[in-house]
Parts: sequence; structure tokens; C-alpha cells
Amino acid sequence: MNLVALPAFTDNYVWMLHDGGRAVVVDPGEAPPVLRALDDLALELAAIVVTHHHGDHVGGVDALRPRLAAGGGKVWGPAAETIPSPYEPLRDGNAVDLLGTRFEVIEVPGHTAGHIAYLGRPAGEAPILFCGDTLFSGGCGRLFEGTPAQMHASLARLAALPGDTRVCCAHEYTLANLRFARAVEPDNAALHEYVRHCEALRARALPTLPSTVARERAVNPFLRVDEPRVRASARGRDALALDAVGVFAALRQWKNEFR
Repeated sequence: MNLVALPAFTDNYVWMLHDGGRAVVVDPGEAPPVLRALDDLALELAAIVVTHHHGDHVGGVDALRPRLAAGGGKVWGPAAETIPSPYEPLRDGNAVDLLGTRFEVIEVPGHTAGHIAYLGRPAGEAPILFCGDTLFSGGCGRLFEGTPAQMHASLARLAALPGDTRVCCAHEYTLANLRFARAVEPDNAALHEYVRHCEALRARALPTLPSTVARERAVNPFLRVDEPRVRASARGRDALALDAVGVFAALRQWKNEFR
């Protein structure tokens, strides 16, 4: 199975999974990068999957439908949100077959109220997580519709996945997130090593993604709210950040204001 990050807009990725003949795309905010890749690789579009309703994730769906119809495929998306119709609604615990791999649906509210993620376990490969704007490398999505408690719970579900799970998030925010992470946890050696790794990738115009769940557990402050140094930093911003959700909320507000 081939996993490709197609750059879109200024910092989005449309993820493409293909087997050399058929392709699935995730969160196509715009159609042209997908159409170019389909043509360049001579691929048939088998399915479109969507994590949430924001325009930079669904804006290309309708323009891609003619290619999808040619292959008899479908659009899949969150049951609790409105995305371009027609589409097949998915809820927590559902599953969808994509190119012969079963992808489980995980509800991850927080960034939006009905956000979902897709977890697949291709035979002989590390698991793949398409997590939209919930988990970023070194960070997490803003809370546009959900609460800190919801987002903390969503991230905890993702952090509990196998460590080798490939984290395919939808934006190239990694270096900006890591600048914040270093402010939160300046003595984290794994974080400093990861910064150097990502800087080298970006210097070559390469994606920093996918990350892995194990890496995010080691460097991402939003997955490390129980670490003493992270808690201390959060309480330096909000003395009432007493439990894990409070620490998360303090970090998220700090990140909103971080420059």
C-alpha cells in the first residue's frame, strides 16, 4: 500500500492511499492536486473519506465526484456533521473497507462536534491513522465546537493506539507546534532531537508527516499533560489547572496566544 501526502492550499495535506491501480483520498479540500496525482499515476478513484466538515477538508469533494462515479466508489464522512451530499454517514465503531483494508471509525470531538478519525491496519504494515485536525505532530486542533474535556478524551483515545501507528494529520504545522512544545517542556531531549529532524526535512521541502503515536507521546505536550514539567508549565499560566483536563485547557489557551 502506498501512502502519499498531496500538498494543498498553503499548508494542507490531502492524504492518498493507493495500490497502484485504485486510490482513496482523505479530506480533499481542493480537487486539482488530487486530479493531477490520479492522472500522473493512472489511478482510479475508489473512495473519498472525510474527517470533518470544514471547507479546507471538503471543498474538492464535488469536483472529484465524476472521477469517483467512474469507479463506482462512495464518499464517507461523519454522521454528526453536514458535508457535501450524497455521502455514507459513519459513527464511532463503524468500519469501512478501503482498498481491502478495514478502517475503524473513532469519534474524536473537540475541533468540531462530530469529527471522526479512521484507523486501518494494512496487512504486514504499521497501522495508519487519518486524524484530520484532531492530533497534529507536536500539537492539536483548536477547539471550534468542542470542549477541553472532549478534546482531552479524544487525544487520550488516539494516544492509546499502538506506538507504530502512522499519524496522518491534515496540516504541515509541525515546526510551529514544536516551538510551542519547547516553551512548555524545554528540557525534553526527544523533543530537541525531533526538532532537528523536522527542520532537516523542511529544508528539503519534504513533509514532516506522517509522525507516529510513539513519537507524539514523547514530544507532544497535549499528550503529556500528566508529565510533571508539562503540568508545572501549565500551572505557570493558570494556577487553577489542577487536573489533566485543566492542564490541557491551560495549554490550549496558551497555544492560542503563542507567537
